[in-house]
Amino acid sequence: MAGKVQPVRFEPVQPVRAYQRIVEQIEDALARGELTPGQRLPSERELVTQFAVSRSTVREALRVLESNGVVRSRPGDPHGPEILPFSQGPLRKQMTRLARVDQLTLSELIAFRMIMDGAAIQLASRLRTDEQLAEMEQTLVAMREAIDIDFAAFSEADVAFHEAVARVSRNSLIQTCNEVVRGVVLSLISDKIAHAPNSRALMLASLEHHTEVVEAIRAGDGHAAARLARQNLYDYYASYVPEPARDPLRALIDD
Repeated sequence: MAGKVQPVRFEPVQPVRAYQRIVEQIEDALARGELTPGQRLPSERELVTQFAVSRSTVREALRVLESNGVVRSRPGDPHGPEILPFSQGPLRKQMTRLARVDQLTLSELIAFRMIMDGAAIQLASRLRTDEQLAEMEQTLVAMREAIDIDFAAFSEADVAFHEAVARVSRNSLIQTCNEVVRGVVLSLISDKIAHAPNSRALMLASLEHHTEVVEAIRAGDGHAAARLARQNLYDYYASYVPEPARDPLRALIDD
């Protein structure tokens, strides 16, 4: 006797609103290169016709696209919404939101920084020019001077260092990801660092680590430079992460 056939089980489906389909089509066209920054979408009236939806649906889709930094739309503009160049603003906003609603933990963000900074510094150790090395050294001077000013000034000089390194990597995605994640992490804990009783000691230790990183970059030792960079980030931020959540961070500094 044949065994009993088990009934097929299906997963619940999520309803998709018409405006979301419009957003998807426009974003897909951008991804395929069929739309490029500076181009104009058809007028609102033409979009209503092409998508076969109501004007309110088109307007909702344009509102979402504008909120995401994809288009700039002006009411009554006869030329249609303008496709905007890529901006880090929407990405930063989404990552900050994810972090603040606990979808991204501080440990995850710091681990990502350790990975990306290490990669950027390893590339910089092989690709840097003498002029670019001098620029990194100048940011160390600014960091040293900022210690006697305040944490905000030190943080600004530190950002300049990492931006200089990211540019040397010749990888725009590394530059973007580093800048966004660095900004999110600082937005979450910069106030704690600035008012920590050992704030000056943290800055001095960070400056020492950065100096060691630059020495490794000068020597062309990418592995050492990356390892030092990850250690620096761990020493600077790990104390703000609960002990059980530090294991992924330790895994990035253990040889």
